[in-house]
This record gives sequence, structure tokens and C-alpha cells, in this order.
Amino acid sequence: MAHGRTWGQSVVSEIRIYVEGGGDARGGKDKVRHGFSEFFYKALGHQVKVIACGSRNATYRDFQNGLKRHPHAFNVLLVDAEGAVLKDVSSWQHLQRRDNWSKPATVANEQCHLMVQTFEAWLMADRETLAKFYGQGFNANSIPKHANVEEIPKENLESALKTATKDTQKGVYHKIQHAPLILAQLDGTKLRKKAPHADYLLAILEQKLFVQGKRT
Repeated sequence: MAHGRTWGQSVVSEIRIYVEGGGDARGGKDKVRHGFSEFFYKALGHQVKVIACGSRNATYRDFQNGLKRHPHAFNVLLVDAEGAVLKDVSSWQHLQRRDNWSKPATVANEQCHLMVQTFEAWLMADRETLAKFYGQGFNANSIPKHANVEEIPKENLESALKTATKDTQKGVYHKIQHAPLILAQLDGTKLRKKAPHADYLLAILEQKLFVQGKRT
């Protein structure tokens, strides 16, 4: 994973994470915002500002607007990779090739992060939480067993979750109704062990929070 130029040890007033997901409706975005907020608080021991943006393009647009409106914040773009990420390719390079998104001149590589290959891989990193959430009827054998969940092909992620949950009382996996609730309960330590890009994201956020706490 290529990291490139870093933001450095400058003081930040806040951390703002612009995340893909939630659909077009406010209710869906609220669920995604809450899920990510809870996850980051548990994983980092500190609150960060999560902005659920809906569609992929809307997330990139909101991130760009955030750079202008909150220039003293550490603004982070977090979107699905939508496929495998090549070794030694930065997140910005991946998005340039896939989506034709340009990295703003003033932005560091560490301000862009990917959920590889999609968000659902994060859920598969913590099979125990999945089993607890869905309860009776959950078919754990349908969840791929990978030491690195980022190696699970995109096309297998959501289909595996739907197969594993189709006989549960909560019903088949639903991206907006279920995913944020599971995310809020996810074990960040397990995720970091099985998803290198997620580990890097949390490491960068920890660094920024340390600098912020030490100097402000």
C-alpha cells in the first residue's frame, strides 16, 4: 500500500470523515453516520465528526467542499475501493484510475482512504459480531474465512452475507437497515488484523488525535 506525502505533525482543530453510504434519504444517511460514529469512538476512544454523503460522487463533492469550508480540520475521504487495490498504489491513484478523481493540490495521500474491496469486507472481519447480531439461523459457514478480508472479491461480499442471513429472524442482510447497526458493534482490533487499509486509516486517525490532544 503506497502512502506518499504525509500531512505532518500540524495541529488540527477537528477530524471530519466524509463517508460513502446511506442512499439519498436523510434517514439512511443518519443511520450510516451513527454507525460510523459509534465504530470510530469505540476503536479510537475519541469522537470524530462523520458526514454520511450518500452516493459515491456526492462523497467526493462533499469532501472537496469540506476542504474549503473547514480548512483547519483534518478532512478525510472514505469510500469503497469497488475492487482490488494494486500493491504500491495509493488510494488517490486508485481513484484516479477508477473514477477519474483528481487529488486536490493541497491534500495529502493520508486524507484519502478506501474500504477494500467494499464496506462489507469490514463486517466479515468480525464473524462473532455478525453471528451475535443475526442470532439463530445465521449460517457462519457462508462467510469466507480469510486472514485478509480485502482479498475477498467484491462480487462475493454482499452475496455471502445474504446467503448467511437469509434464514435469520432479522431477515436477509440489508445495507442500510443492518450494516450501520453491525458496524456500531464491530471489534476494531479484529478489523485491524484482517484489513490492512482499515488498519492504516485507524493508525492515521490515532496519530492526528495524539497531535491534537498534545498540542491543543
